[in-house]
Order: sequence, then structure tokens, then C-alpha cells
Amino acid sequence: MSTLNSADDPQHDEEQRLRELGYRPVLARRMGGFGNFAISFSVISILSGCMTLYGFGMGAGGPAVMLWGWAGVGLFVLCVGLSLAEVTSAYPTSGALYYMADRLGGRRWGWYTGWLNLLGLLGAIAGIDYGAALFTGAFASIQWGFAPTPGKTMLIFLGILLLHALLNLFGVRLVSVLNSISVWWHLAGVAVIVGALVIVPDHHQSASFVFTKFVNDTGWSNPVYVAAIGLLLAQYTFSGYDASAHLSEETSNASVSAARGIVRSIWVSWIAGFVLLAGLTFAIQDYAGTQNSGTGVPPAQILLDGLGTDGASALLLVVIVAQLFCGNAEVAAASRMVFAFSRDKALPGSALWRRVSPRTQTPVAAVWLAVVAAALLALPSLYSATAYGAVTAINVIGITPAYAIPVFLRLRAGDRFQPGPWSLGRWSRPVGWVAVVWVACVTVLFCLPQSSPVTVDSMNYASIALAVVLILASVWWYVARRSYGTPTTAAYGSDRDQAELAEGIV
Repeated sequence: MSTLNSADDPQHDEEQRLRELGYRPVLARRMGGFGNFAISFSVISILSGCMTLYGFGMGAGGPAVMLWGWAGVGLFVLCVGLSLAEVTSAYPTSGALYYMADRLGGRRWGWYTGWLNLLGLLGAIAGIDYGAALFTGAFASIQWGFAPTPGKTMLIFLGILLLHALLNLFGVRLVSVLNSISVWWHLAGVAVIVGALVIVPDHHQSASFVFTKFVNDTGWSNPVYVAAIGLLLAQYTFSGYDASAHLSEETSNASVSAARGIVRSIWVSWIAGFVLLAGLTFAIQDYAGTQNSGTGVPPAQILLDGLGTDGASALLLVVIVAQLFCGNAEVAAASRMVFAFSRDKALPGSALWRRVSPRTQTPVAAVWLAVVAAALLALPSLYSATAYGAVTAINVIGITPAYAIPVFLRLRAGDRFQPGPWSLGRWSRPVGWVAVVWVACVTVLFCLPQSSPVTVDSMNYASIALAVVLILASVWWYVARRSYGTPTTAAYGSDRDQAELAEGIV
């Protein structure tokens, strides 16, 4: 299937295209095609998503659901990514999903898509960096007998957030370099981890165990329901590839590079993630002992049982560094979303959040807002053991619908949609409808309770978070609807107060 309906034009003026879409270029276009792919690949981060939710998967369906669920979810997510890439090629802006929805469906479509996208991105930062904190605690536990209490884990988490904020303030060139390193770190890390788990342990599980063993520790009796819930591991990991779109205004030849970045990040992660999950599952020595690991992290116990203390510590460091790369990339994507949404006056205090440093051409205030909001989302983890699962579900049910809305509106627009240089051609409609139906299903699925009986501690608060954001977005709509709006003309500023805009951005 050919997904490119015109040849690459190295002379394509992306700055002029941005002006045609209504925006004055203010961000530094210093990222190449590989760097754009790298940021989405880093955000997907199989060494973050697969590892942090592996324990959840062990109880919600077990090995069979983890492996086959990964294969199936990856296929559907690839359909979502292909469809989203096509729309990204037509509208390569930092606003990404909400800008696409605004142009294809109108202001209110853009408004709600933006708020869903923002919720998902902030939930992703919280989930990624808290997962990194959990693994850091597990490493310290193995090395020095550190007791990873919720309070100590929270302090590590806040330190990681601060690190990512500072790294992002140096500018997009550093972010791009770190993401490029991240790609090779992830791929080499998977190869080393799986290779060690294949070679070193004396005992391995059978293929029958890995691909057919079903485990249900959720409290629910219906195996279909349990298997469906278990898909969260894969669906959570396969999120964040909109980062390529959010960095469009900082990418050369973005109309093609950003679209390719989305698709490539998904299929590379799909293959490498399956290898990682299989390697971990074959190497399980004691299933119950792994689930109840004293490290608090089941994959750490697999490494410890199979490789010993020194080997486990070394490979945990590989995982932690990968997770740090992932969180840093997600902060970059979320801050660009905050910047773009504020540029169109959708957030309270937009004049502050859309400011760009004249030295680094980075939205400094937006970076700080992203990390502070992520810290607040993770605070319930101090009091509830199930809160982390809720945070990851918040990421999924916030960002996944935001992926499908532009695709649905593109399908509804029919011939009114003008494709960019990267297009699915005749495959656009069938692939697009598969993507929309899949997203509708998983959005409902991950609002459902994940364990039984449903109590204050075990409740899935993701649905409440989604409801709160939609209510707040609706209330704020009636306050900001007169000022909010994407540009409607190619001549940027012809329908805006340029003096006010310059004061707010530069």
C-alpha cells in the first residue's frame, strides 16, 4: 500500500504553509525527520508502558492477554495512526488534534478535542514519570535495601518532573538530540534485556504458558470482561504518538516528516514491544512471587530471579534511563499543546502560557504548567494503591478519543477535505472507520471498573476525571468562547490584534 501520493519536495516552505494555516512562526524549526519520529517513539516507550503495567497485565488476563492483546491492539492502533497521519499532513501545527478538529468540524469540536488532548497528555506525563519513580525505587531496593513507600516514591517522582522541566527549557535542539539517542537506547535495551533473559536463566516457561495461560485476579468472573480490561497494558503503551504532530512547527518538511513519524513510531514499537513482552514472560520463575515482589515492580523481580542482583540492577538502569527519555519527550509534547491552545486563547491565563523565550524559542511557562499539572494528577497515589492504574487510564481515555475526532471529522467532510502530501488514497475511508470504531470501544472500556468489589480504593477514577474535565471545559466555553478561535485567514493577524499577540508570544 502506497501512503505517499506525491514526491517529497525538499524546497517545500513549511513556514509559508504555517502562515497559510493562520499562524506566525515563532518556534525554532530545528528538528529533522528522524528527530520527529524519535519523539513519538520515545513517548510510546515500550520500556516504560510495557514494564510499568506488566504487573497489572499479570492479574488482568495474564500472559495470553498480554501477548495476544499486544498483537491485536497494535494492529488497531496502527489504523488510528495511519488515519491521524493523513490529517496531520494537511494541518501541520503545534495545536495538532484540536486545530484539525476545529478546521474540519468547527470551533466547538476543536474546543472539546483540545481539552481531551490536554487531559491525556498531562495524564501521560504523570503516568510515565511516576512509573520511572517506581522503577527507581525498585532499583534502590535491590541495591541498598531501600523501602519504596508511597511518600518516598512521590518525592522521587517530583524530582524526575523537575529534571524534565529543566531539560525542556534548554530548547528543542536538546530535546531532539535526546530523543534521537532514546531510539537507539530503547532498541538496544530491548535486545540486551531479552537476550539476557534467553541466555542466562536455567528455566524458562513453555510456549503454551506464554501464549495460552489465562490469569484472573481482578475479582470479576467473566473472562471476556477481564481480557478486555487487560488490553489497558497495550493501549496505554500505544499512546503519545501525536507528539510528532505537536512538534510540527519545529520540524523540517513537517507535512511529510510528522506524518511519517507517527506511523513509523507505532510499527517499530509494535514489533519491539512484542519481543520484550515475550522475553519477560518466558523468563518468569515464580508467577505468584513475581506478582507480589518486594520491589513493588514485577519486571524487576523477573530480572532478579533470572539474572541475580547485579544483572537485575544493570538492566533496571537501562529501563529507568529509557523511562526518563520517555517522560522528557512527553513534557515537550504537552508543553507545545499548552502553548498552542493558549495561542488560540482557550486556557485561563493564556497570555502567560503562550509566551516564548526569545533566547531558546521555547514556551517556558507552558513547560512549567505541564509538569505542575502532572504532579497534581499523581497526588492520589500517596493514598491509594490503585491510583496509578487510574492515572494511566486517564491518559488513555483522554488522549485516545482526541485521536479519533479529527479522523471522524475528516471522514464526514468527504471531498471537502484537502489532503496534504502524505495520504492514504483509496484506503483512507476503510482505515479511518476501523480507527473510529476501535477508539469508541476502548474509550468506553477503560471507564469501567478494573477490579471487584468496587470500593473507594479500587474504583476507576478515570471516568470521574473525564467527566470533570468535560464539565469544566463546558463551563469555560461560556466564558472564553468569544475570544477562543483558530485563525480563519491566511494572512495572520488580519482578524486579530497583532500588537496584543506579539506581546503575549515573544
